[in-house]
Amino acid sequence: MQYEGMVLVDKPAGITSHDAVDFIRKKFKIKKVGHAGTLDPMATGLLVILLGRFTKRSAEFSGYDKEYEARLCLGSVTDTLDKEGTLTEEKDLSLYKQEIENMGKIFESFTGEIEQLPPMFSAKKIGGKKLYEFARKGIVLERKPKKVLIKNLEILNIDLPYVTFRLRCSKGTYVRQLAHDIGEKIGCGAHLDRLRRTKIGPFSIQYALTLDRLEHENILQPS
Repeated sequence: MQYEGMVLVDKPAGITSHDAVDFIRKKFKIKKVGHAGTLDPMATGLLVILLGRFTKRSAEFSGYDKEYEARLCLGSVTDTLDKEGTLTEEKDLSLYKQEIENMGKIFESFTGEIEQLPPMFSAKKIGGKKLYEFARKGIVLERKPKKVLIKNLEILNIDLPYVTFRLRCSKGTYVRQLAHDIGEKIGCGAHLDRLRRTKIGPFSIQYALTLDRLEHENILQPS
């Protein structure tokens, strides 16, 4: 049996993108399986899984804009910039009342083309090694900022210390870093508490399949 094409998967929290690929490979006995755009283990949402000859189109699909719904937690900073990390700093939000009241303008300042510093806890490679390999040893390397495009950034809900927002951005944008940078600009610090990818280019989470459905229902058919 031969499988060609793509599968839109709703990745659950707690597994890597590679785990999702490995599940598809073993479940349907497909040799060539890949994905277009990694999600961190804590993140949920849309993962484009490529089958057969479609794996050669990974760069094409990875290059699409991405859309996320995310939540940051104000007043606390972690070493990984998300809730999975170790707390490194805490601040009293009552001392930043005025800045928090002006948070809409601060969010707006991050729209358009901005520069981001790749997080140390990321898969970006320097000298052939991934940054997180150094970070786990307590080594912090000098990194060059990269330009990314934030096409849309809007606050959906504020329930302090949490701020829920929607983001549409270019390939290569680190949402963890964005949450951290917003916290820095407010002054109280922040980390990413929740992340869900809802779109990749023309593909939407509403058409994605859970791993549970793929496990128990005969959905994928060979070409």
